Amino acid sequence: MEEVKNQEQGKQTIIINQQSPRSNGIGVAGFVLALIALFLGWVPVWGWLLWLLGLIFSFCGIFKTPRGLAVAGLIISLVDLIFLILLSLGILVVLSAL
Repeated sequence: MEEVKNQEQGKQTIIINQQSPRSNGIGVAGFVLALIALFLGWVPVWGWLLWLLGLIFSFCGIFKTPRGLAVAGLIISLVDLIFLILLSLGILVVLSAL
């Protein structure tokens, strides 16, 4: 009804469809935890715990959009895994030499 009045008076009806930006909180959390685990991997228990949480959150974030930080967190988690395995093997070698 109002649109008809606006057209009769020479006014235009403007409809703005503004979409809110989407975010992936789980993917961001996985990325942050994986990044922290990369720097704190040498801490005995915390390194493994942060790595595991970062891996799980990044994996869950892959299934939501946007995926960018979730993929980055997953890749960093895999790099963390290699680092943690090499660190553990190094510690075992040093302890076995004693």
